[in-house]
Amino acid sequence: MSEFHSVDVIGFHSCDLDFGLRLLNGQDELQPSDNLWDWLGPGSYFWEQDPARALEYATATATGIQKNKEAAKTPFVIGAIIELGNCLNLVESTSLDILSASYIGLKKVMDALGEPMPVNKGKNRALDCAVIKYIHQANKKSEILPYDTIRCAFPEGEESYPGAMITSRLHIQFCVCNPNSIKGYFLPRPIDKYNPHLKLRL
Repeated sequence: MSEFHSVDVIGFHSCDLDFGLRLLNGQDELQPSDNLWDWLGPGSYFWEQDPARALEYATATATGIQKNKEAAKTPFVIGAIIELGNCLNLVESTSLDILSASYIGLKKVMDALGEPMPVNKGKNRALDCAVIKYIHQANKKSEILPYDTIRCAFPEGEESYPGAMITSRLHIQFCVCNPNSIKGYFLPRPIDKYNPHLKLRL
């Protein structure tokens, strides 16, 4: 079974400046992503303890390097305090066992339907997304407590040095499935480092 974490974690979300300010002022809410390529399934995504990566991602969407359904016009980073709660923590062995079993379950379903399994292709994590969605569906069917969050390490990038098993863009992300897990938002400091475009609005 999954682990329940009452502890709070700090996450950073990449977004557009106007939206981020509305979020800070309580005038808007995060809308969960639900794309077929979302590697941790449906939810709101945060970079754990890394506002610099959040700014990098927001900048990539604003410049068109990173393709999103809605690109940021002006890169912005918002911090959030999040309670992990009932967490599918994929850096723990018990959660990895759930993941493996769910892949087997999904494959049986797809085989029975005569349909091919989804495939991960580069940044399109269709297989990972399908397995996570299968977990959610199986839990709901079995009346198992739904997950509040999903947390996982992502070995992105090239090897950090010749022969390294640590990649240059290794990071931890978590996906918030239950919006009530977000306890509050804040502006990360130093402001000029993580939100250099904000001075245009001050």
